Amino acid sequence: MNKIVRFFGLFLLCLTLLTAKPDNVYLRVNQIGYFPQEMKIAVVFSNKQLDGKKLQVINVATSEVTGTSHKIGPSVGEWGNFRYHYRLDFSNVQNPGKYRLKIQGKEARSQEFAIGDDVYNGYSEYLLQYIRQQRCGYNPFTDEVCHKKDGRTMYGPMPDSTYIDVSGGWHDAGDHLRYMLTSGNTICRMLFAYLENKDVFADNFNDLGQPGANGIADVLDEIKWGLEWMLKMHPAPDQLFHQVADDRDHVGFKLPHLDTADYGWGPGNYRVVYYANGKPQGLFKYQNTSTGIANLTGRYAAAMAMAYRVWKEDLGDEDFANRCLKAGLEVYEMGLKQPGCQEGTPCRAPYRYYENTWADDMEWGAAELYKGTKDSTYLREAKGFAKLINTSSWMGKDTARHYECYPFMNMGHYALFEVADEAFKDTLIGYYKEQIEAVQKRAKENPFLIGIPFIWCSNNLAAAFVTQCLLYEKMTGDIQYRELMATHRDWLLGCNPWGVSQFVGIPKDGVTPLHPHTPMVPHLNRLPIGGLNDGPVYASIYNSLKGIRLHEDDEYAWFQSDYIVFHDDLGDYSTNEPTLDGTAEAIYFFSVLSSK
Repeated sequence: MNKIVRFFGLFLLCLTLLTAKPDNVYLRVNQIGYFPQEMKIAVVFSNKQLDGKKLQVINVATSEVTGTSHKIGPSVGEWGNFRYHYRLDFSNVQNPGKYRLKIQGKEARSQEFAIGDDVYNGYSEYLLQYIRQQRCGYNPFTDEVCHKKDGRTMYGPMPDSTYIDVSGGWHDAGDHLRYMLTSGNTICRMLFAYLENKDVFADNFNDLGQPGANGIADVLDEIKWGLEWMLKMHPAPDQLFHQVADDRDHVGFKLPHLDTADYGWGPGNYRVVYYANGKPQGLFKYQNTSTGIANLTGRYAAAMAMAYRVWKEDLGDEDFANRCLKAGLEVYEMGLKQPGCQEGTPCRAPYRYYENTWADDMEWGAAELYKGTKDSTYLREAKGFAKLINTSSWMGKDTARHYECYPFMNMGHYALFEVADEAFKDTLIGYYKEQIEAVQKRAKENPFLIGIPFIWCSNNLAAAFVTQCLLYEKMTGDIQYRELMATHRDWLLGCNPWGVSQFVGIPKDGVTPLHPHTPMVPHLNRLPIGGLNDGPVYASIYNSLKGIRLHEDDEYAWFQSDYIVFHDDLGDYSTNEPTLDGTAEAIYFFSVLSSK
């Protein structure tokens, strides 16, 4: 399998380099496909005018043109290196089947895509496959145990270098760090997706992530793996740790169980675990600018409150449910006392998670605690936090620092909406609507109708925006933003300048990343199926980052520009690295589309 994947990747590279030219015609579609009744939009671009030519929809099974030809034009503008772009609507093609698009009289064809009610079925499990691969401790992907000695404390109320057991959880991305910041959000997203769409999740693996059903949905097995780690990171009622390891990890590109990083206790030995003290941290050259811990505690409380409901009501495990609720209540109280944000802790390099929003997280935690306890104090506090955060977001902005407005959309507003009075529901709807319209305003500036800023991890923003549009529609019944939602969904699935799905291995027969930045690829020759890559970034960001070196010729060179870039290359950690939380963010919208 390994040789086949590598051969196919080399073949695709050579074919693209030989055939791609700046004056060719290129067609981009959602490579998974479309529901029969929904709007279907393709983007076509070239440096030659195509006005008046016709778009043909070809049935793959019969090679026949289906429906009527669609006249092209006028151009909706230039973008990147291409002068003419066209948005082509073929919504009248509704019969289930496999299709390609073609410009009449031109050789260019789109990738295959499907039309049908079931085109998204099963893909939620692909995303879980990636998250399962990220497990720290016992990893079913490698069948090895890693980082058994995590960790020794820093900045805590105990003496520095005190040992506590914080093994478990998930590695954050292609490195071996673990963060409460991203892992807490990962658990929240999976719990939310399960609570909203329980029936779409399968049971094919046991609690260790090994093949074989155990009577529990695999998403819940994965959630519990993370919850157990979160409980370890809260060893006392008034204590919370937030990060295991730091960028001293970034020495070589190795498998987790072969980690040789040295944190002062010898290569491959103990690793540091940072206490959430809400103050600036950094043991070496670089420090963060933390101001509190409420960003972490709010999401922690939300995760534990949702887990309480699931394990009590769905699984009948009251002991574990009560452990979760107790931890959630304790950590939430810590957040009330320390408003502000605990950022990621850097060490030898300046890069970190810069989160600076926290009221949205406390709103979410309070709303979920109210659902679990029916204590009106939490409902009142949730409303206060909702007013405080209001519409603060990246939405509508041209740029933001790395993870500045995390977790990229306000789940607290929706969680509160479910239990708020009618008047306040209108307020929450207004917050979502204002943010969506800010994205829509930016989207109108480009032919792909994409309204996100192309900062590091831009795909996370796109996935979060899809979620917000779906939740707004569910809250209101208003479908006016459905096309805007679809353009961001389709962007992630191949309707982008490079024609590459941003999910590894999704769809199964599509053009997806073959060289993502993860040690699993060079060392095991296995792809991290289901992982959502960081995504395209502004060229100015890419050119400013340290240590990026492409390992191979760029097969997408024609589609790069002075504006944004994306590389399917092992050496590009800025655009081509799958992330834990980004993948988890997408589980919800895949589960919604599967349920439809």
